[in-house]
Amino acid sequence: MSTLTMVKALNEGLRRAMENDPKVLIMGEDVGKLGGVFRVTDGLQKDFGEDRVIDTPLAESGIVGTAIGLALRGYRPVCEIQFDGFVFPAADQIITQLAKMRYRSLGAIKLPVVIRIPCGGGIGAVEHHSESPEVFFTHTAGLRVVACSNPADAYTMIQDAIRCDDPVIFFEPKRRYWDKAEVDLSAPGLPIDRARVVRPGRDLTLLAYGPMVKTCLEAATAAAEEGRDLEVIDLRSLSPLDMGVLTESVRRTGRCVVVHEAPVFSGFGAEIAARITEQCFYHLEAPVLRVGGFATPYPPSRLEEHYLPDLDRVLDAVDRAFTY
Repeated sequence: MSTLTMVKALNEGLRRAMENDPKVLIMGEDVGKLGGVFRVTDGLQKDFGEDRVIDTPLAESGIVGTAIGLALRGYRPVCEIQFDGFVFPAADQIITQLAKMRYRSLGAIKLPVVIRIPCGGGIGAVEHHSESPEVFFTHTAGLRVVACSNPADAYTMIQDAIRCDDPVIFFEPKRRYWDKAEVDLSAPGLPIDRARVVRPGRDLTLLAYGPMVKTCLEAATAAAEEGRDLEVIDLRSLSPLDMGVLTESVRRTGRCVVVHEAPVFSGFGAEIAARITEQCFYHLEAPVLRVGGFATPYPPSRLEEHYLPDLDRVLDAVDRAFTY
């Protein structure tokens, strides 16, 4: 077991993938000599060379378009989008090409491309640096969309994503980059498309992913002091969604709160709430409630603490779930 930050765990996962497969390439803005803005790729260009860790021009559409071409030639490119809000110039390549090529070719063409996206707020950044764009990609058929929440999952999930023959959008919660945890560098980890129960409970199910998993764990600890036993589930995979784990929990607890940083309106939590209502209707003691950001552009950094869901807002939703 090693104690690693999420940044170091991702670095080790990328390193292991590159050692195991010479067709794995890393490409993006400043990923080489600088090692990435958050140093996730630190040292990889030095060890694997400029042909495998490639500093690209500042052109996200070009990065993803080039990765598609490389994948067509048998490579497994890993693209870094420097910040979440910078992915939109690449949206055309991702949505109209990357996501559809396998379907368009009746399965004859595989595009094993991973697009890493540091996501979410909480770091005091400027505009376009704190977005939560996951719903754009979960709505796009043909993409796998996953989100790690801790160093152990980051280490195994990035390797699984690179081995996958489908294109994978890989979200990394940037405000959790420096959280430390024990990581077993020899363990295979949970399959990339499975949800994980991170805290068992019996009274209510909290569903979260990425940066909000830690917040929900803190809320569950606080609720325990008031005699409420909350179950916390890390979705891990947003598309496909592991509904089996979710419905088993909600049918047992009877109550559910979904938490994410993105705005509540038309957010990913709406899809989860709808599915749980359909599949667990006769087990629910209260409506499925959602906690998230507000229907505004992400605010300036001095206001983000008022925008981001926190322990109090999660606990408020928990309280409301018990009033029905």
